[in-house]
Amino acid sequence: MKRNIFLLVTAAILIPFLLVKSQTNDNQKTLKAKFTIVMHAGAGAISRDMPDSVKKEYINALSEALNIGKNILEKGGASLDAVEKVIRFLEDDPKFNAGKGAVFTSEGTHELDASIMNGADLSCGAVAGVKHVKNPITLARAVMEKSPHVFFIGEGAEKFARQMNIELVDEKYFFDKKRYDQWQKMKQNAEKNKKGTVGCVCLDKYGNIAAGTSTGGMTNKLPGRVGDSPIIGAGNYANNKTCGVSATGTGELFIRNTVAYNISAMMEYKNMSLKDAVNEMIHKRLKPGDGGVIAVDREGNYIMDYNSEGMFRGAANSDGVFEIKIWE
Repeated sequence: MKRNIFLLVTAAILIPFLLVKSQTNDNQKTLKAKFTIVMHAGAGAISRDMPDSVKKEYINALSEALNIGKNILEKGGASLDAVEKVIRFLEDDPKFNAGKGAVFTSEGTHELDASIMNGADLSCGAVAGVKHVKNPITLARAVMEKSPHVFFIGEGAEKFARQMNIELVDEKYFFDKKRYDQWQKMKQNAEKNKKGTVGCVCLDKYGNIAAGTSTGGMTNKLPGRVGDSPIIGAGNYANNKTCGVSATGTGELFIRNTVAYNISAMMEYKNMSLKDAVNEMIHKRLKPGDGGVIAVDREGNYIMDYNSEGMFRGAANSDGVFEIKIWE
């Protein structure tokens, strides 16, 4: 009899608890079912006089890149995978200043930079000044996951790439006639200094944020110059507590203002919203024409903001949003 009474009492205590726990788990699954992806392909002096045919080419390429990441996240894939795949696609397209479309230095060479960060544990990897790596973002991820370090440069980075069996190419691979003509005009002072970068930030269904940034640098830059793209906290940052950020623009200014990290810090320490934190950095700390950022917070809210003439950008999420934009 005593045993039966004990079992009844135990059941009376545990059953409500188990029901609440079950409901809580269901709610958590519902909350974690959301995903968001944002991407950019450079900000700067993007002429509104661009021919419709050229504009269509950009829109189509950006849409294809965005779909790659969206499909990964939709199927429950990891944010890191989506970020890497989207950026690899943009690196392979000569229309964008990263990978195949990297611009020329003042000596007619190419130097590529990239970084990636995992907001779940703050792990990160970066490479700079690589000349033969087909997809620098993949090498940056290898640095993060398969080395005890964060940042490799130049020959050391390429040696590590060989050890990781990451594809290397002849420097001729990066030659693009359009970029070459751009460089020639630059040397004749007939064109403004072109900037450009590609980047992606994702929140996956598990609540993990990842961010990546890749660039071919600035047209006619001095060899050895490194901008913000591979620098964690300047051109790239991710933290599950707050947000993920990828920047594009004048690298020196994003480094001096530690733009990406400061957006996260204002959210964490000043309890600012993502929108307000981005606005503070882009429109109050930086000057018109400096560039822009894309960002996603832990709730899936996203921002694509800039202070230049335009920014190639796109966003998609589990609520059905799918947008590609160049100007306002």
